[in-house]
Amino acid sequence: MKNILITTDFSICAANAVDFAVQSAKYLKSNLILIHSFESSGSLYTDYQGVNTEFNQSLFLQAEQKLNDLKKEILQQDGISVEGYVYKGSLNEALTQAVTEKNIDLIIMGTSGASGIKEKFRGSKTADVMGKCKIPVMAIPIEYKWKKPEKILMAINNLLDEEIKLDFLFEIALFFEAQVEVAVFTDDEKDTAITYLENTRKIPRYERMLKEQYHAETLTVTHFFGHEFEKTMKDYIGQNEIDILAMIIHKRKFPDSLFHPSLTKQMAYHTKIPLLSIPAN
Repeated sequence: MKNILITTDFSICAANAVDFAVQSAKYLKSNLILIHSFESSGSLYTDYQGVNTEFNQSLFLQAEQKLNDLKKEILQQDGISVEGYVYKGSLNEALTQAVTEKNIDLIIMGTSGASGIKEKFRGSKTADVMGKCKIPVMAIPIEYKWKKPEKILMAINNLLDEEIKLDFLFEIALFFEAQVEVAVFTDDEKDTAITYLENTRKIPRYERMLKEQYHAETLTVTHFFGHEFEKTMKDYIGQNEIDILAMIIHKRKFPDSLFHPSLTKQMAYHTKIPLLSIPAN
């Protein structure tokens, strides 16, 4: 994990994510790259008149100055040198360009969550990035305060995911010296008895495979149940003092994502601890 990218819009939410990344870098020994996406405003008419062009250039220079000030602050307070870049365009455009140019291994973003209509039809920028990004994304809730992760929970609701490589997850756990727990969820209402029995039968073999593959003797695989994934997960996290929740995210086509939203994205709206999304493909 050589290069970690952090996005900032200079808000309190973004500052929390920056702090998490800076503190984590002390353990992960990674390069930190801080970016800000700058979207120009105006119209073709005002651009033609030159009015909006000058205004946008002034805002762009202000963003560069804020980014430089933030880099200096991090260096003075934490002794960590951070690269910083302002990209023109939307957040997704900036991320696409930066991930390729800087060979990024992980993106860290702040999230203030979403609810109701916003969650269903627009969602949050962080959840949107999770749904589109081809590399792992870590969402840091606005109210979260840094602590060294001791327990990481990998939540799976389908053991068909067992073939997915979890190298990234165990690499993070190794650097933090954190314990990994895998939780397989069975929905009491939606899943059939066959699903329950299949999960119960496969879990011991899955645990042995993970222990052998990642040399993780302290790893445990748990089977847990509930009527609603999010509520069951929140209860489990609180009862077991989980520090990071990790989930696999699958790419979905638009109609399917509208009527069957990703569980990972749903958790991004409401999580109280850092959420790590790992792309399935």
